[in-house]
Amino acid sequence: MTGFTDPRLYLCIDNCFAYKRWVKPLDWMLLIRDMGLNRVEQSADTECDPLYMGEAYMKDWIQWVRRDSEKTGVRVVNVYSGHGTYTTCGMTHWHEGVRRRFLDGWMKAQVDTAAGLGAGFGFFAHGIEHSALQSPSAYHARLGMLYDDLAELAAYADAQKLPGICIEQMYTPHMPPWTIDGAETLMREVFARGGAPLYITIDLGHMNGQQFFLRPERAAILESIRARRAQPDAFRPWLGSERAHDLHRRAVQGETDPDEATDAILEDIEGNPHLFARPDDGSIWRWVEALGQYGNIIHLQQTDGRSSPHWPFTDKYNRMGIADGEQLIKSLAKAFAAPPVPGLPAPTQAISLTLEPFMGTMANPYTAVEEIAASVEYWRRFIPRDGMLLSEALALLEADCR
Repeated sequence: MTGFTDPRLYLCIDNCFAYKRWVKPLDWMLLIRDMGLNRVEQSADTECDPLYMGEAYMKDWIQWVRRDSEKTGVRVVNVYSGHGTYTTCGMTHWHEGVRRRFLDGWMKAQVDTAAGLGAGFGFFAHGIEHSALQSPSAYHARLGMLYDDLAELAAYADAQKLPGICIEQMYTPHMPPWTIDGAETLMREVFARGGAPLYITIDLGHMNGQQFFLRPERAAILESIRARRAQPDAFRPWLGSERAHDLHRRAVQGETDPDEATDAILEDIEGNPHLFARPDDGSIWRWVEALGQYGNIIHLQQTDGRSSPHWPFTDKYNRMGIADGEQLIKSLAKAFAAPPVPGLPAPTQAISLTLEPFMGTMANPYTAVEEIAASVEYWRRFIPRDGMLLSEALALLEADCR
């Protein structure tokens, strides 16, 4: 293929499933090795959060991981944020002191941890509060601050020679990047501002929220006004801003004319494009084809296309789900056959295809481990050898089809 670049592929696993159960490095390393893997994405939730654990513990933890890696052959290749950073506005907090503390005390601390292991670093650690979403200028001001801070973080990681740093894509307006264009813009802005690369983590279940934030057509708005007049809990489409939803409410209550309200709502929608996705933003394969060259981590979960359930890749869930190993390899091949996007970092030369299995508090851990092992077996059909080239994985598919 003309212009084809050929990254190496590695099958990995996030040890988030082990939190509060297999918490010492040797414990989760032995379990993961028995599943047939030797490359780990270390979740902050599995006793590796710098704010919870403290600096002294983290220094010791690095030594424990090194020691146990020698024993087991299992190594941490990426350090990743966990659920803890989902609970704060973090990098886009309205308070400058909180943002600074988060950048210096959490993000850079995790870069230090990753550097101590020769690993990469990935994360999602911010949210834009509702009030800031109501104004395009306020929203873009927050994005500008985020770009600046991410540029500083990327430069800090680059100075420590991390093999990669990346941000995970999300699926709602208040957690950017959540659209393909937004993710591309973020990478371009960070690279331009700091001169150091920041890549993207593509999660196969994180394209499922965008479908709920599409721009509604005029007819759909009018129909929803009519329907809610008849039945107050009838479906209402996403309209974006508080103002647009208030216009809709007033029309439902008979305070304004439905046609006039709809005209005003459509005008408001045009003025708030940051609150809406496009249909392609809800497609796994469009994300991979558009940005796969810059996805140095891809989180693997089985999903029904309506949620982000982190199902395993067992026969049962594969029948219910839409994520597919064959299609992922083909979509990656399309991505790497395309010319690089101007202004973005150089295409990645190594992709960590990383299982991200969650284990619920009430889950039977023995059953869950069996399901994770089955997921490994499923993905080994497509990546039988770590470090194989994408072209080799594609050739394997083509040979199987003959």
